[in-house]
Amino acid sequence: MVKIYGITTCGSVKKALSFLKAKVIPYTFIDLKTTQISEAKLEEWLAKQPLSVLFNTKGTKFKTLGLSKEISDEEKKMWLLKEQLLFKRPIIECEDETLLVGFDEALYLRTFGG
Repeated sequence: MVKIYGITTCGSVKKALSFLKAKVIPYTFIDLKTTQISEAKLEEWLAKQPLSVLFNTKGTKFKTLGLSKEISDEEKKMWLLKEQLLFKRPIIECEDETLLVGFDEALYLRTFGG
């Protein structure tokens, strides 16, 4: 089953959920506000997507924390484990082990079928 990680108030997450519902694709939703992502899970994701894709420098959380875009990759990993709203959302674990990050309708159509 597809797993989608995000928060219910995020516009991109809402679009992804609507897409999956419209395509009748069963999924499990994991709320990043209430579920702690482990270091092992982060490393699993990093084997599939670069840190530059997973770490959201455009979101509200990044801005409110006053972080610099120049922080090191190790600092980014530390921040992701501490402040989960720094993940770009949604993060979708597909059944074929593919990891999608963010909402991209064209990519979703290719992945889940048009």
